[in-house]
Amino acid sequence: MGGRSRHSIFSGRIIAAKVAAEHAAREAAKAIRERDRTACLLWSEQMEGFGGPAQPSPTIAQCLSGGYCWLEIMCKRCDTMASIPLDAVRRPRETPIWKLETSFRCRSCGTSRYRPPVRLIRLTMERSVRPYPWVHPDEDDRH
Repeated sequence: MGGRSRHSIFSGRIIAAKVAAEHAAREAAKAIRERDRTACLLWSEQMEGFGGPAQPSPTIAQCLSGGYCWLEIMCKRCDTMASIPLDAVRRPRETPIWKLETSFRCRSCGTSRYRPPVRLIRLTMERSVRPYPWVHPDEDDRH
């Protein structure tokens, strides 16, 4: 009972199925990234253009997956703007962006007792607000 072995019969099909599965996984990953990118863009346009609604918003993980790594915020009191890197936020990656609003406070106009809240502006792919230059407190008086 000779004949061809199962290996020679099915190996080509198995290899083709593996390649097709890998290709489908890559395409699915691209589709997920594109979905995350468009969700971030939609939320950013709603927040910047209309001031809301903040809910529903993408999660931190979706923002990072879509390439939106920065969150622009603005103080409600002094209108100081800042760009916050989302990968440095110490929250679970499943946290929606709108829940971060209560955890940010303005440092520039705050006092020791009160730090005014901020509002979320938009998500960006690059830092658009320049950081403050760091100056040592002793050097500030010697100009």
